[in-house]
Amino acid sequence: MRDDIINKVRDAGVVGAGGAGFPTHVKLTATVKRVLVNGASCEPLLSSDPYLMEKNPELLMRGLNLAMACTHAERGTICIKNKHPKVIEILKKTAGKGEFKKIDIFELEDFYPAGDEHVLVYEVVNRVVPEGGIPLDVGVVVSNVESLINVARAVEDEQPVIERYLTITGEVKNHMIIKVPIGTSIGRIIDLAGGVTINDYKVVLGGPMMGQVTDNLSTPVTKTSSGIIVLPVNHNVVVGKITDPDRLLRLTQIACCQCMRCTDTCPRNLLGHALEPHMIMRNLRLGVTNPLMEDALLCSECGICEKYACPMLVSPREVNRQIKAALLKNGHKRERKKDQFIPSSFMKMRKIPSKRLVQKLQLERYDTHPGFFTGDVVVKEVDIPLHQHIGAPALAVVKPGDRVKKGDLIARIPEKKLGATVHASIDGIVSSIGETIAIKQEG
Repeated sequence: MRDDIINKVRDAGVVGAGGAGFPTHVKLTATVKRVLVNGASCEPLLSSDPYLMEKNPELLMRGLNLAMACTHAERGTICIKNKHPKVIEILKKTAGKGEFKKIDIFELEDFYPAGDEHVLVYEVVNRVVPEGGIPLDVGVVVSNVESLINVARAVEDEQPVIERYLTITGEVKNHMIIKVPIGTSIGRIIDLAGGVTINDYKVVLGGPMMGQVTDNLSTPVTKTSSGIIVLPVNHNVVVGKITDPDRLLRLTQIACCQCMRCTDTCPRNLLGHALEPHMIMRNLRLGVTNPLMEDALLCSECGICEKYACPMLVSPREVNRQIKAALLKNGHKRERKKDQFIPSSFMKMRKIPSKRLVQKLQLERYDTHPGFFTGDVVVKEVDIPLHQHIGAPALAVVKPGDRVKKGDLIARIPEKKLGATVHASIDGIVSSIGETIAIKQEG
């Protein structure tokens, strides 16, 4: 049974829907004591996970049961913020009963980043994931809500991952949660939301803290897409994300006042990890590839230092990102420096309230409760990336001119590589293949 489940999940191309995109079939080969469902909906403004928990509680729990069966877990825990009492009530009507008797609900406080895997594990099981480690190191597997729903659909209906739920908000006419075929352009989705309400804007793909900025409306939705946020081009969320990286490094060396607020509020530091962003900023003169900068590899890039803590408006997160990229390119690996991790006694009082974060980001006007888009999503062409996941890009098994049906396999996992399969999200003809597979409907 275990192998059958894992094979179906692999064949369906299920990956972590929370952002990283780790292939789920690999995660299910672990043996753990507990499976945690990450329903924290961590980033401000994003709300598709609470919607899915409200509308598909039993499907989610069936997916969780399947994950527990594969990993031999004794318990499954659905983690959700306590600001969603209606959803919690719905979940509690089913959890702990009948076939779901080994499933319980954990109510998280409404803070950021409650959905960070390391933070979530500590909140629920009171254990610290080691530096550079993963939840598996403390006997836990963490999976996203939509990932587990996709697991259930893969096993029960042999349905591949060809659609994605996401939130669209900001300067659009209608704020909504929408389900679209993977490969749909963000421009088409903005049109479905009634269009943009301002002239000069940028689009944030993902959440306001960790998302990326683009003005390319042809950018396709992937398996890991979570949100589309349209903001004014001069909005503070946007400006920090589009500043030239070299300029940011220079500004940081000039402006950093060593106040330590970035370190004091860093979730990794509060868990007892050795990451001290202010010390990295102090030593920038050594260069981003200097081995003494290696603690930057511990950074989760949550953005608290950049968007919430720093009074000088520099970006320790962006600096850490550049250092990580440079060190990894040089093949540098940070060795774990200790085995015991003692969380800070200030951890509870330094949690960042989500409402305060929304105010700090100047996003209050967009912090709505969007409904689900119930109209027909008509997509006549898609551009499906071959690399939507951690690991190697998928290899195309179709060629230009081939006719494909919705759900057909169009790219496979490379031999003996970590990866995920890719499927057609609409009926049509393959028009081109490169880093993506473009499919267009006939006529």
